Amino acid sequence: QVQLVESGGGLVQAGASLRVSCAASGGTFSSYFMGWFRQAPGKEREFVAAINRSGGSTYYADSVKGRFAISRDNARSTVYLKMNSLKPEDTAVYYCAARVFGSAGYSYSTNYNYWGQGTQVTVSS
Repeated sequence: QVQLVESGGGLVQAGASLRVSCAASGGTFSSYFMGWFRQAPGKEREFVAAINRSGGSTYYADSVKGRFAISRDNARSTVYLKMNSLKPEDTAVYYCAARVFGSAGYSYSTNYNYWGQGTQVTVSS
C-alpha cells in the first residue's frame, strides 16, 4: 500500500509559476499510474493531469493544457506538477493519486486507489 504526501503549494499572483510535488512511500512507485486532481470550494474534484508508469505518456485536462506539465522521477518516488501562467480559477486544493491499473479512465477520480492529503494553491488576481 502506498502513502502519498503533497507539498509545494502556496499563494502566488496571477501569471506566476509554481511546482507541487507528491512523494510516495510504502510501495513500488514505478508500478503506479499517477494523477493530479484539484478541488475548489463548493465544486467537485476535477482531473488535472496524469502520467503513465514510465513517464512516457501524459494526459491533461483542456483547462490546463499548454500551461501545466506533469512529470515523475521513479528513482525519487515523486511526481511533480509544474504550473505556469497561473490564473485565479486555478485556486484549489491539489491532490495526487495513484492507481494500480493503466490509463483507461484516467480522468475519473473513482479509478484511483490511493490519495494524498492535498496541498492548497491560491492564485490572487
